[in-house]
Amino acid sequence: MVNLEETKYHVDFGKYYVRMTDKQKHYLVVRSVIDRILAGIALVILSPLFLIVSIAQKISAPDEPIFFLQKRVGKNAHCFNIIKFRTMKSSAPKNVATGDLADPQIYISRLGRFLRDTSIDELPQLVNVVNGDMSLIGPRPLVYTEREIRFLRRWYGVYQVTPGITGWAQVNGRDTVDIYDKVYYDREYVQNVSLKFDLKVIWKSVLVVLGRKGVVDGKVDPEFRKESIVLLRESQLVQNRKVECTGENELQMV
Repeated sequence: MVNLEETKYHVDFGKYYVRMTDKQKHYLVVRSVIDRILAGIALVILSPLFLIVSIAQKISAPDEPIFFLQKRVGKNAHCFNIIKFRTMKSSAPKNVATGDLADPQIYISRLGRFLRDTSIDELPQLVNVVNGDMSLIGPRPLVYTEREIRFLRRWYGVYQVTPGITGWAQVNGRDTVDIYDKVYYDREYVQNVSLKFDLKVIWKSVLVVLGRKGVVDGKVDPEFRKESIVLLRESQLVQNRKVECTGENELQMV
């Protein structure tokens, strides 16, 4: 069977492309159903917390929206609007990853800092899970302007899986890792997709949230880093061609 991802993006996929087994694909189909059910239950249970955060948002900044919606790249490079509790002022640059801002602290509110440190700002993404745009576990969805890591994800087959609220890269450093580290962990996750590996990610996610800091288990293989850098330098997709998302929706604020 022809892999639609390989034909769609016109990339010369090589030996480094992760080809998932039929068992892994079947597991992801079953997990998707379970994810939606669990996310729906979680939304009901966490509704009091949502109400408290919403009230706190309006008290701290009456003129600012409660939620923040941003265009992100999902499975098969289809774009969707991710929903989070707002942690930055409306004056913050749009469609820019936090790590790409020169000084993000000037945009993050006091309440927003607490929400980020505790990962409470991520909870509204349960709605994305119910809608099928995200899973509970998987590579984090990228801002569509992050072109370099998007290319590497396509090259390694990361877009075969649905993005998640938490992921393998997030429990191995969160925001402390660069794009090569992230794509390394993303590829490693796709290679090892299974119930056992997902349980490992969940357990480490709990430790990361409770510790309120990044946890780094080790450095990336330098050969992998070299391979990724060469791909970026030689890729005409990154240098000369704008890769469009499919099914794009415009950025919204509510």
